[in-house]
Amino acid sequence: MVRLKVHGVLADPNTDTQVVVLRKEGGFEVLPIWVGGAEGHAIRLAMEGVVPPRPTSHDLLKDIAQNIGLVVTQVVVTDISNNTYYAAIYVKMNGSEHTIDARPSDAIAFALRVPCPIYATGDVMKHRAGEKLDAWLQKLDPQNSGKKYMRFNCDENPSRST
Repeated sequence: MVRLKVHGVLADPNTDTQVVVLRKEGGFEVLPIWVGGAEGHAIRLAMEGVVPPRPTSHDLLKDIAQNIGLVVTQVVVTDISNNTYYAAIYVKMNGSEHTIDARPSDAIAFALRVPCPIYATGDVMKHRAGEKLDAWLQKLDPQNSGKKYMRFNCDENPSRST
């Protein structure tokens, strides 16, 4: 498994979606995951430490987990099939371990709030976006995201391969 950090959220200029950019800890490999606008917003709120006046669904889940003694141990992007990513949330309660199926966007938003580590399987990293990933990354303009937390520079490691 590859440990990842949320590097930022960008608007995809070619679609009406957001892209969560996960980056390998201590490395240059990235895993972009396309999500809807609301999901991207939820991840941004957590990244910026914004606490909304009313709890979001992810905040509600966090509060429920804490109040019933559920410990979230990790989130894993487990698979990719037909350009759709799959994820799981791993939890412990009363000595039992459980795995909960989740959309990656929800799992990431939840992981940022709990907090817990985020991973992807080696297979997901290997098959992440195909050969067009570098070309797509070069087209993104982080200046257009309007967010200071997004400091993604595709030229940081020009020898990077997918």
